[in-house]
Amino acid sequence: MRTAISLVLAISGAFGITFLVPAAGLGTGKAPEVRSAEAISESQPASPVIVELFTSEGCSDCPPADRLLYLLGQTQPVPGAEIIPLEQHVDYWDHDGWRDPFSSSQFTLRQRDYVYAFNLPTAYTPQMVVDGAAQFVGSDAHHLLPAIAQAARTPKANLQIQQRADEPTNPQSVFLRVSVTPFSGSHTKHGADILLAVTEDDLSSNVTAGENAGAHMNHRAVVRELRVLGRADSAGAFSAAPDLSLARNWKRENLHVVAFMQDRSTRRILGASTLSLTAGK
Repeated sequence: MRTAISLVLAISGAFGITFLVPAAGLGTGKAPEVRSAEAISESQPASPVIVELFTSEGCSDCPPADRLLYLLGQTQPVPGAEIIPLEQHVDYWDHDGWRDPFSSSQFTLRQRDYVYAFNLPTAYTPQMVVDGAAQFVGSDAHHLLPAIAQAARTPKANLQIQQRADEPTNPQSVFLRVSVTPFSGSHTKHGADILLAVTEDDLSSNVTAGENAGAHMNHRAVVRELRVLGRADSAGAFSAAPDLSLARNWKRENLHVVAFMQDRSTRRILGASTLSLTAGK
């Protein structure tokens, strides 16, 4: 039996139209109702949901998960959810013949935090994590849509990210403002961090060695930079005005900034927002 997402993506790929599967039809065994993105957007606001994929170009099991994340960002198949993808390339595959050009030990350490949070025996790829609350094999579409739908129903903090009005003199600089308004679920025992990521779309590699030797791999929402801006106060509020310095090999028209609030203990994501840097202002 084909999963809901495979059906949606097959239709989308064949006709070039984005269709969404309502949460009510997920995991029930019933044929899901399919509605257009326009109809959904008019009927309900979208709640941001962070979908993280831990992957590597050196892992032969990862390309299907990479493609799934790519299509998630393009098709936005869950009504009521604004899916914000974060593709993070770990570095522990780099010794097996191919050094992933997008890998970083920082993402390996971030994945290790989830190993502890989910009480897993070890890290693995591909791994998908939805809002820090659910994890599974990154190509497992059967569990993906219900997890996103559940995350979209969870109350979130009002997190805002915008470019500041002051003009940077350096074209590679970006001036931002990030703020969080407290909400009823924002109080956490161990506090919450506010993180900022820079992602880039339309990246690719011709892999010449390792398990994927000979493959041409395309990527979307590759995390280029990830930093902690600070910690929310005891009420769950936060405000900062961070500056970004964009690397010269990053294509601004393909860049997004993503800010999100994450519980320091449970690793659950409490709020998120994203902003395209295409316009430059």
